[in-house]
Amino acid sequence: MDSTEIEQFLKIKKSEIEEQLPEYIAKLSAPEKLKEAMTYSLKAGGKRIRPLLLLGTLHSFGKVEKVGLPVACAIEMIHTYSLIHDDLPSMDNDDLRRGKPTNHKVFGEASAILAGDGLLTLSFQIIADSMEEQLSPKQKLALISGLAKAAGPEGMVGGQIADMEGEGSVLSLKDLEYIHIHKTGKLLAYSVMAGAIIADANKEQLYMLEQFAHHLGLAFQIRDDILDIEGSEELIGKPVGSDTENNKNTYPALLTIQGAKEKLSFHIDEAKRFLYSVDMKHDILNYMCNLIASRDH
Repeated sequence: MDSTEIEQFLKIKKSEIEEQLPEYIAKLSAPEKLKEAMTYSLKAGGKRIRPLLLLGTLHSFGKVEKVGLPVACAIEMIHTYSLIHDDLPSMDNDDLRRGKPTNHKVFGEASAILAGDGLLTLSFQIIADSMEEQLSPKQKLALISGLAKAAGPEGMVGGQIADMEGEGSVLSLKDLEYIHIHKTGKLLAYSVMAGAIIADANKEQLYMLEQFAHHLGLAFQIRDDILDIEGSEELIGKPVGSDTENNKNTYPALLTIQGAKEKLSFHIDEAKRFLYSVDMKHDILNYMCNLIASRDH
């Protein structure tokens, strides 16, 4: 596939994800205010990088992407819940997310917390309820276990508290990498691994893709750190420089902006090295590597 075909593929798949996400909420037998708050953040936009990585991985193995759509939506729900909670006054205290008022600014803090809780728990229900022709019981178990690890104390939640505890102090590169790997990298890496699990990848392929995803996850967060300094507030959808104001530990703060860019390049190169060691199509995932490295929001 050339770049135009890949862009069209990603555009179509993103549209499918965004069409499916609110349908899961609409079918729930739950209070309308809760459903409204959950849907608000799901429909607030975003790159949908994580679910697209899953569907891109499936395509790379020559599998029908549709079988991975429920898990792709589950991942995006986990990611959205984390953003709702990150924006809360007790966490990052942000007023804007993707150019729109944050969930707690619209629905109140208590409803925002519950909306996040609802998205978190619904994600596992979606995987568990997937039809047999989409996922086997063995695949469901592996996917649910992997998602719990990526999102929970050993993943995103652990990284978030380490990030909060590190505020106001200068961390080592090792400590900063721990935060980035767990807070952002684990869920992003899971997106690739979930696609590989659904595609029935073998052990060697799973290992190589895990290494690919590890480096890609670090690259994603380093680019985020860079954008907080060099990015456009209009494109990012929230004020730039918030990491500095909140005394966050970032790659530019630790390594300088040039050092952060060199680290970004290193991790992208390593990601591609592992990617091309896997016997699969590489065009879409290679394109997404370049997209993550050069994104402006």
